[in-house]
Amino acid sequence: MKSLIFASATCLATAVAAADTPELVVYTYDSFVSEWGPGPAVEEAFEAVCGCDLKFVGAGDGAALLARIKLEGARSDADVVLGLDTNLTAAAKATGLFAPVSVEADYALPITWSDTHFAPYDWGYFAFVHNADVPAPSNFEALAESDLKIVIQDPRSSTPGLGLLMWVKAAYGEDAPALWEGLSDNIVTVTKGWSEAYGLFLEGEADMVLSYTTSPAYHLIAEEDDSKSAALFDEGHYMQVEVAGKLAASDESALADQFLEFMVSDAFQSIIPTTNWMYPAVTPDSGLPQGFETLISPEKSLLLPEDEAAALRAEALEEWRAALSR
Repeated sequence: MKSLIFASATCLATAVAAADTPELVVYTYDSFVSEWGPGPAVEEAFEAVCGCDLKFVGAGDGAALLARIKLEGARSDADVVLGLDTNLTAAAKATGLFAPVSVEADYALPITWSDTHFAPYDWGYFAFVHNADVPAPSNFEALAESDLKIVIQDPRSSTPGLGLLMWVKAAYGEDAPALWEGLSDNIVTVTKGWSEAYGLFLEGEADMVLSYTTSPAYHLIAEEDDSKSAALFDEGHYMQVEVAGKLAASDESALADQFLEFMVSDAFQSIIPTTNWMYPAVTPDSGLPQGFETLISPEKSLLLPEDEAAALRAEALEEWRAALSR
Protein backbone atom coordinates (compact mmCIF):
# COMPACT_ATOMS: atom_id res chain seq x y z
CA MET A 1 0.00 0.00 0.00
CA LYS A 2 2.86 2.40 0.85
CA SER A 3 4.41 1.69 -2.56
CA LEU A 4 1.10 2.42 -4.26
CA ILE A 5 0.68 5.68 -2.38
CA PHE A 6 4.27 6.72 -3.19
CA ALA A 7 3.82 5.89 -6.89
CA SER A 8 0.58 7.87 -7.04
CA ALA A 9 2.18 10.87 -5.36
CA THR A 10 5.12 10.72 -7.78
CA CYS A 11 2.82 10.62 -10.80
CA LEU A 12 0.81 13.53 -9.39
CA ALA A 13 3.94 15.60 -8.80
CA THR A 14 5.15 14.88 -12.33
CA ALA A 15 1.79 15.90 -13.78
CA VAL A 16 1.75 19.13 -11.77
CA ALA A 17 5.31 19.97 -12.87
CA ALA A 18 4.40 19.36 -16.52
CA ALA A 19 1.33 21.56 -16.15
CA ASP A 20 3.46 24.35 -14.68
CA THR A 21 5.99 24.22 -17.53
CA PRO A 22 5.12 26.87 -20.13
CA GLU A 23 5.09 25.77 -23.77
CA LEU A 24 6.34 27.95 -26.61
CA VAL A 25 5.07 26.93 -30.05
CA VAL A 26 7.19 27.97 -33.03
CA TYR A 27 5.91 27.43 -36.57
CA THR A 28 8.72 26.97 -39.07
CA TYR A 29 9.54 25.17 -42.31
CA ASP A 30 10.03 21.43 -42.53
CA SER A 31 13.78 21.37 -43.15
CA PHE A 32 14.39 23.49 -40.02
CA VAL A 33 12.84 20.81 -37.79
CA SER A 34 14.37 17.82 -39.56
CA GLU A 35 16.91 15.70 -37.68
CA TRP A 36 19.72 17.30 -39.70
CA GLY A 37 18.31 20.84 -39.42
CA PRO A 38 18.84 23.43 -36.66
CA GLY A 39 15.64 22.55 -34.78
CA PRO A 40 16.88 19.79 -32.44
CA ALA A 41 20.01 21.68 -31.36
CA VAL A 42 18.11 24.96 -30.93
CA GLU A 43 15.43 23.22 -28.88
CA GLU A 44 18.00 21.70 -26.54
CA ALA A 45 19.91 24.97 -26.15
CA PHE A 46 16.86 27.15 -25.48
CA GLU A 47 15.19 24.72 -23.08
CA ALA A 48 18.40 24.75 -21.04
CA VAL A 49 17.85 28.44 -20.25
CA CYS A 50 14.10 29.08 -20.55
CA GLY A 51 12.53 26.63 -18.10
CA CYS A 52 10.00 25.86 -20.81
CA ASP A 53 8.98 23.31 -23.40
CA LEU A 54 9.93 24.53 -26.90
CA LYS A 55 7.75 22.94 -29.55
CA PHE A 56 8.66 23.33 -33.22
CA VAL A 57 5.89 22.69 -35.73
CA GLY A 58 6.86 22.12 -39.36
CA ALA A 59 4.39 23.82 -41.68
CA GLY A 60 5.66 23.04 -45.17
CA ASP A 61 8.06 25.46 -46.79
CA GLY A 62 8.61 29.14 -45.97
CA ALA A 63 5.84 30.73 -48.01
CA ALA A 64 3.35 28.13 -46.72
CA LEU A 65 3.90 29.48 -43.20
CA LEU A 66 2.16 32.77 -43.94
CA ALA A 67 -0.73 31.01 -45.64
CA ARG A 68 -1.26 28.84 -42.56
CA ILE A 69 -1.11 31.79 -40.19
CA LYS A 70 -3.65 33.66 -42.32
CA LEU A 71 -5.95 30.64 -42.24
CA GLU A 72 -5.69 30.14 -38.48
CA GLY A 73 -5.79 33.83 -37.62
CA ALA A 74 -5.85 34.83 -33.97
CA ARG A 75 -6.82 31.24 -33.07
CA SER A 76 -3.40 29.92 -34.08
CA ASP A 77 -1.49 27.84 -31.56
CA ALA A 78 1.74 29.48 -32.71
CA ASP A 79 3.55 32.01 -30.54
CA VAL A 80 6.42 32.62 -32.98
CA VAL A 81 6.73 32.20 -36.75
CA LEU A 82 10.28 31.52 -37.96
CA GLY A 83 11.03 31.24 -41.66
CA LEU A 84 9.47 34.16 -43.50
CA ASP A 85 11.71 36.45 -45.53
CA THR A 86 11.69 40.05 -46.71
CA ASN A 87 9.60 39.14 -49.77
CA LEU A 88 6.78 38.24 -47.35
CA THR A 89 7.19 40.58 -44.39
CA ALA A 90 5.02 43.37 -45.81
CA ALA A 91 2.18 40.91 -46.45
CA ALA A 92 2.66 39.45 -42.96
CA LYS A 93 2.40 42.88 -41.33
CA ALA A 94 -0.71 43.65 -43.35
CA THR A 95 -2.55 40.76 -41.64
CA GLY A 96 -2.36 42.55 -38.30
CA LEU A 97 -1.52 39.20 -36.70
CA PHE A 98 2.08 40.04 -35.77
CA ALA A 99 3.17 42.11 -32.78
CA PRO A 100 5.97 44.68 -32.80
CA VAL A 101 9.27 43.35 -31.49
CA SER A 102 12.48 44.97 -30.32
CA VAL A 103 15.58 42.84 -30.90
CA GLU A 104 19.02 44.44 -31.02
CA ALA A 105 22.18 42.73 -32.23
CA ASP A 106 25.44 43.38 -34.01
CA TYR A 107 24.17 42.07 -37.33
CA ALA A 108 26.59 40.84 -39.98
CA LEU A 109 24.11 41.38 -42.82
CA PRO A 110 25.16 43.02 -46.09
CA ILE A 111 22.33 45.51 -45.54
CA THR A 112 21.35 47.79 -42.67
CA TRP A 113 18.57 46.06 -40.75
CA SER A 114 15.58 48.01 -39.46
CA ASP A 115 12.18 46.41 -38.94
CA THR A 116 9.42 46.96 -36.42
CA HIS A 117 7.99 43.42 -36.43
CA PHE A 118 10.67 40.94 -37.48
CA ALA A 119 14.21 39.98 -36.52
CA PRO A 120 16.65 38.20 -38.86
CA TYR A 121 18.37 34.93 -37.98
CA ASP A 122 20.21 34.07 -41.21
CA TRP A 123 20.75 35.15 -44.80
CA GLY A 124 22.15 33.96 -48.11
CA TYR A 125 22.10 34.31 -51.88
CA PHE A 126 19.95 32.25 -54.21
CA ALA A 127 21.90 30.32 -56.82
CA PHE A 128 21.65 27.33 -59.11
CA VAL A 129 23.67 24.42 -57.75
CA HIS A 130 25.19 21.91 -60.16
CA ASN A 131 27.77 19.17 -60.36
CA ALA A 132 31.19 20.77 -60.63
CA ASP A 133 32.00 18.81 -63.78
CA VAL A 134 28.99 20.31 -65.61
CA PRO A 135 29.80 23.63 -67.37
CA ALA A 136 27.58 26.29 -65.81
CA PRO A 137 25.93 29.25 -67.56
CA SER A 138 27.04 32.72 -66.49
CA ASN A 139 23.56 34.29 -66.47
CA PHE A 140 19.85 33.57 -66.93
CA GLU A 141 19.90 34.19 -70.67
CA ALA A 142 22.68 31.64 -71.16
CA LEU A 143 20.73 29.18 -69.02
CA ALA A 144 17.59 29.71 -71.15
CA GLU A 145 19.58 29.13 -74.34
CA SER A 146 21.15 25.93 -73.01
CA ASP A 147 19.84 22.36 -72.86
CA LEU A 148 20.40 22.19 -69.10
CA LYS A 149 17.49 20.81 -67.08
CA ILE A 150 16.59 22.57 -63.84
CA VAL A 151 14.33 21.97 -60.84
CA ILE A 152 12.74 24.97 -59.12
CA GLN A 153 10.24 25.50 -56.30
CA ASP A 154 6.68 26.80 -56.39
CA PRO A 155 6.63 30.51 -55.42
CA ARG A 156 3.20 30.08 -53.84
CA SER A 157 4.53 27.72 -51.17
CA SER A 158 8.30 28.19 -51.12
CA THR A 159 10.44 31.20 -50.25
CA PRO A 160 13.21 30.10 -52.67
CA GLY A 161 10.55 29.80 -55.38
CA LEU A 162 9.31 33.30 -54.63
CA GLY A 163 12.88 34.52 -54.39
CA LEU A 164 13.53 33.28 -57.93
CA LEU A 165 10.61 35.37 -59.19
CA MET A 166 12.00 38.44 -57.44
CA TRP A 167 15.49 37.64 -58.73
CA VAL A 168 14.30 37.57 -62.33
CA LYS A 169 12.16 40.67 -61.80
CA ALA A 170 14.98 42.63 -60.18
CA ALA A 171 17.46 41.65 -62.89
CA TYR A 172 15.24 41.92 -65.98
CA GLY A 173 12.30 44.17 -65.10
CA GLU A 174 9.89 44.43 -68.03
CA ASP A 175 11.84 41.75 -69.91
CA ALA A 176 11.03 39.16 -67.23
CA PRO A 177 8.14 37.54 -69.21
CA ALA A 178 10.43 36.89 -72.20
CA LEU A 179 13.06 35.36 -69.94
CA TRP A 180 10.52 33.04 -68.32
CA GLU A 181 9.35 31.95 -71.75
CA GLY A 182 12.94 31.02 -72.57
CA LEU A 183 13.44 29.20 -69.28
CA SER A 184 10.20 27.21 -69.49
CA ASP A 185 11.82 24.50 -71.64
CA ASN A 186 14.61 24.03 -69.10
CA ILE A 187 12.29 23.37 -66.16
CA VAL A 188 11.88 19.64 -65.46
CA THR A 189 9.42 20.13 -62.62
CA VAL A 190 8.27 22.56 -59.96
CA THR A 191 8.24 21.20 -56.41
CA LYS A 192 6.29 22.40 -53.38
CA GLY A 193 9.41 23.01 -51.34
CA TRP A 194 13.20 23.15 -51.29
CA SER A 195 13.81 19.68 -49.86
CA GLU A 196 11.94 17.91 -52.66
CA ALA A 197 13.72 19.92 -55.35
CA TYR A 198 17.19 19.34 -53.93
CA GLY A 199 16.46 15.66 -53.51
CA LEU A 200 15.53 15.33 -57.19
CA PHE A 201 18.77 17.04 -58.18
CA LEU A 202 20.83 14.69 -56.02
CA GLU A 203 19.01 11.75 -57.61
CA GLY A 204 20.16 12.94 -61.02
CA GLU A 205 16.76 14.10 -62.26
CA ALA A 206 18.12 17.53 -63.28
CA ASP A 207 21.41 19.25 -64.09
CA MET A 208 20.82 22.16 -61.74
CA VAL A 209 18.56 23.06 -58.81
CA LEU A 210 17.50 26.39 -57.36
CA SER A 211 19.19 26.62 -53.98
CA TYR A 212 21.84 28.84 -52.34
CA THR A 213 25.47 29.81 -52.85
CA THR A 214 26.07 28.17 -49.45
CA SER A 215 24.68 24.75 -50.42
CA PRO A 216 28.04 23.37 -51.63
CA ALA A 217 29.38 23.96 -48.10
CA TYR A 218 27.14 21.18 -46.84
CA HIS A 219 28.64 18.66 -49.23
CA LEU A 220 32.17 19.89 -48.53
CA ILE A 221 31.93 19.99 -44.73
CA ALA A 222 29.42 17.28 -43.88
CA GLU A 223 30.29 14.83 -46.66
CA GLU A 224 33.87 15.81 -47.58
CA ASP A 225 32.57 16.03 -51.15
CA ASP A 226 33.73 18.87 -53.39
CA SER A 227 31.69 17.78 -56.41
CA LYS A 228 28.99 20.46 -56.08
CA SER A 229 29.25 24.11 -57.13
CA ALA A 230 27.00 27.16 -57.36
CA ALA A 231 26.84 29.01 -60.68
CA LEU A 232 27.95 32.65 -60.50
CA PHE A 233 25.58 34.86 -62.51
CA ASP A 234 26.90 38.16 -63.84
CA GLU A 235 23.56 39.98 -63.51
CA GLY A 236 23.81 39.51 -59.74
CA HIS A 237 22.25 37.23 -57.15
CA TYR A 238 19.09 37.88 -55.16
CA MET A 239 19.54 37.95 -51.42
CA GLN A 240 17.33 36.24 -48.88
CA VAL A 241 17.09 37.40 -45.28
CA GLU A 242 15.12 34.93 -43.15
CA VAL A 243 13.25 36.32 -40.16
CA ALA A 244 11.11 35.45 -37.17
CA GLY A 245 8.24 37.33 -35.58
CA LYS A 246 5.86 37.09 -32.63
CA LEU A 247 2.11 36.65 -33.01
CA ALA A 248 0.02 39.30 -31.29
CA ALA A 249 -2.35 36.67 -29.91
CA SER A 250 0.44 34.64 -28.27
CA ASP A 251 -0.34 33.28 -24.80
CA GLU A 252 3.38 33.36 -24.04
CA SER A 253 4.37 36.85 -25.13
CA ALA A 254 7.28 37.24 -22.69
CA LEU A 255 8.62 33.79 -23.54
CA ALA A 256 8.34 34.60 -27.25
CA ASP A 257 10.39 37.75 -26.65
CA GLN A 258 12.98 35.66 -24.79
CA PHE A 259 13.19 33.27 -27.74
CA LEU A 260 13.71 36.10 -30.23
CA GLU A 261 16.52 37.50 -28.08
CA PHE A 262 18.02 34.03 -27.82
CA MET A 263 17.77 33.73 -31.60
CA VAL A 264 20.47 36.38 -32.13
CA SER A 265 22.73 35.00 -29.38
CA ASP A 266 25.89 33.01 -30.05
CA ALA A 267 24.20 29.84 -28.75
CA PHE A 268 21.68 29.99 -31.62
CA GLN A 269 23.75 31.66 -34.31
CA SER A 270 26.64 29.18 -34.01
CA ILE A 271 24.19 26.39 -34.92
CA ILE A 272 23.05 27.95 -38.21
CA PRO A 273 26.05 27.59 -40.57
CA THR A 274 26.35 23.79 -40.39
CA THR A 275 22.68 22.88 -39.95
CA ASN A 276 20.70 25.40 -41.98
CA TRP A 277 23.70 25.97 -44.30
CA MET A 278 23.19 29.71 -44.50
CA TYR A 279 25.16 32.70 -43.28
CA PRO A 280 24.25 33.56 -39.66
CA ALA A 281 22.73 36.98 -39.04
CA VAL A 282 25.32 37.53 -36.31
CA THR A 283 28.82 36.15 -36.82
CA PRO A 284 29.50 33.45 -34.18
CA ASP A 285 32.35 34.02 -31.74
CA SER A 286 34.22 31.18 -33.44
CA GLY A 287 33.71 32.68 -36.90
CA LEU A 288 32.40 30.83 -39.94
CA PRO A 289 33.31 27.15 -40.34
CA GLN A 290 36.23 26.19 -42.54
CA GLY A 291 34.89 25.61 -46.02
CA PHE A 292 32.71 28.71 -46.22
CA GLU A 293 35.70 30.61 -47.61
CA THR A 294 35.50 28.47 -50.76
CA LEU A 295 31.99 29.66 -51.67
CA ILE A 296 31.32 31.98 -54.59
CA SER A 297 30.82 35.64 -53.71
CA PRO A 298 28.42 37.58 -55.96
CA GLU A 299 29.79 40.91 -57.13
CA LYS A 300 26.27 42.33 -57.29
CA SER A 301 23.59 41.86 -54.64
CA LEU A 302 19.92 42.19 -55.57
CA LEU A 303 17.18 42.77 -53.00
CA LEU A 304 13.86 44.55 -53.51
CA PRO A 305 12.50 46.57 -50.57
CA GLU A 306 9.68 44.70 -48.84
CA ASP A 307 6.96 47.07 -50.09
CA GLU A 308 8.20 46.84 -53.68
CA ALA A 309 8.46 43.06 -53.45
CA ALA A 310 4.89 42.90 -52.16
CA ALA A 311 3.64 45.17 -54.95
CA LEU A 312 5.37 43.10 -57.64
CA ARG A 313 4.46 39.67 -56.29
CA ALA A 314 1.17 39.20 -58.15
CA GLU A 315 2.58 40.50 -61.43
CA ALA A 316 5.70 38.31 -61.19
CA LEU A 317 3.62 35.27 -60.30
CA GLU A 318 1.36 35.77 -63.31
CA GLU A 319 4.36 36.13 -65.63
CA TRP A 320 5.75 32.87 -64.27
CA ARG A 321 2.44 31.02 -64.57
CA ALA A 322 1.79 32.28 -68.09
CA ALA A 323 5.19 31.12 -69.33
CA LEU A 324 4.94 27.67 -67.74
CA SER A 325 1.40 27.06 -68.98
CA ARG A 326 2.38 27.34 -72.66
